[in-house]
Parts: sequence; C-alpha cells; structure tokens
Amino acid sequence: MANQKRPIPRTFRLVSPRSRALAALIGAALSLAGTEGARAQQVKGPVSGLPLPRYVSLKSDHVNLREGPSKDHATKWIYQRAGLPVEVTAEFDTWRRIRDSEGAEGWVFHSLLSGKRTALVAPWKKDAPPFPLRAEMDKNAKPIANLAPGVLVSIKICDGAWCRVKIDGYDGYMSQTELWGVYPGEKVE
Repeated sequence: MANQKRPIPRTFRLVSPRSRALAALIGAALSLAGTEGARAQQVKGPVSGLPLPRYVSLKSDHVNLREGPSKDHATKWIYQRAGLPVEVTAEFDTWRRIRDSEGAEGWVFHSLLSGKRTALVAPWKKDAPPFPLRAEMDKNAKPIANLAPGVLVSIKICDGAWCRVKIDGYDGYMSQTELWGVYPGEKVE
C-alpha cells in the first residue's frame, strides 16, 4: 500500500488573495460542519447534490492530490492505484476535497472519481493476521478466503452489518467493521 501514492517536493508559488480567501472559507466550513456531523445530518454537496461526506473510488492509475481546488495549486501526492476508496468531504465547482485511508487530504478533479464502491480490508491493522472472507453473513460461516489488511475489494451490497464483496474470482461476505470505504451501519445497494 505504500506504493499507492508518492510525495511531491514542495514548490514555492504565488498565491492570489482570491485563492487564500477561498481556502480559508472552505477550511472554516469544514471545521464548522465536521465530517461526522455533516454525515449525520445528510448534508448535500452544493455542486453535486450528493451526500457529504461520502465514499467513492479513484477512476485512474494517476490522480493528483492538490493543495487547493485548481490546477494552479501544488500537487501533494500522486495516487497510482485505480479503484482506491476515498472519502469526499467537500465540493467546489469541479473539484472535490478527499481523504484517504491514511488521513491524507486534498483536492482532486471530479472526473477522476467514480461512484463505484470499493473498500480496503482493515488498513489500520497492518500487522494483523488475515481477515476471513465468509461464504455467508455469519461470523461462524465457513471462510472461503483470507484477506490481508490493506487488500482492495469491490463492494456489491451492504446491509448495515455485512458487505458482500468480490476479489479475484472470490465472492463472499465481510463484516462492515473490517472495511474502510463504507460507513458503520451504511446500506449499499
């Protein structure tokens, strides 16, 4: 997972007063709303009308994460893994502020994001033993595969407690608490 993004050296650039004002306004809005509170209230994005926050995935193997919502802003990271789940926390024009599973935040162009739902298996437990992919929605059901922390899976459905996921020909169930890319209790159809 360490190879999914790489840092870009910081460069100096001129920042217009408009860009600084916009960044301050967006930062203040994010601080006031808070992503957990925003989700609980089902806040709608001002551009898309979709819920904020929400999970999406990266559409491309090359996605620049920028410091602000324009190509004039410096690139902080380059993601190199299509399908990686990210959380959209804000919108401005054609730009979306995202957060990845490691907590990195920045802005990406909206067309580089997909509504296809994916998840990472317990990326916060890097040294844990593999997690079972089960044949049924039951913690005692037979495991059909074991998935290491950080493995990327496609989400098919979630009922609020279990998600049906697919990976490399395997199709089974995992507890939502073991996935980053779906909210606790969220239903995905």
